[in-house]
Amino acid sequence: MKNFKTLLLIAVFTLGLGGVANAQKTGHIDFEKLVAEMPETKALKVEMEKLGKTYQDEIVGIEKKLESTRKKYIAESNTQTQETNDKRAQELQAENVKLEQARRFAYQDMQKRQNDGLQPIIEKAQKAIEAVAATKGVLYVLDASVGKGLLVKKGEDLFSAVKTKLGF
Repeated sequence: MKNFKTLLLIAVFTLGLGGVANAQKTGHIDFEKLVAEMPETKALKVEMEKLGKTYQDEIVGIEKKLESTRKKYIAESNTQTQETNDKRAQELQAENVKLEQARRFAYQDMQKRQNDGLQPIIEKAQKAIEAVAATKGVLYVLDASVGKGLLVKKGEDLFSAVKTKLGF
């Protein structure tokens, strides 16, 4: 009976330590915040703002030119033939189509450049998280930023360690 109690005590103690060890092998990090604070992300944001301003200036220039032409054609419409007015209306329609294409292209190009720029940043962050987790013996890292759905944060917060690993 004494051996049974001893074995039971050893089993409880072992299982209890196993639970503590497992708790230490879980960590969490706010991935969105990490990526947002990375210097590369800030540089990408500045680059995207410059590109957006360039596209916006180009589009505004096209709009002003189109509006100027439209006003000119309206002012001259009474002195022109119906055939000339019809040609001018088609010309304005074609210019409107070009304007919409320019807007679409600008939007798509900005989306593509942002995605292309973010990909290496995300990969760098993931590698840093993996390295810190390996160093600290963390087996599972939960993303605390996903819908802010992490209700209990009992694991280790790796945010500061990963920032240090990334050098910012």
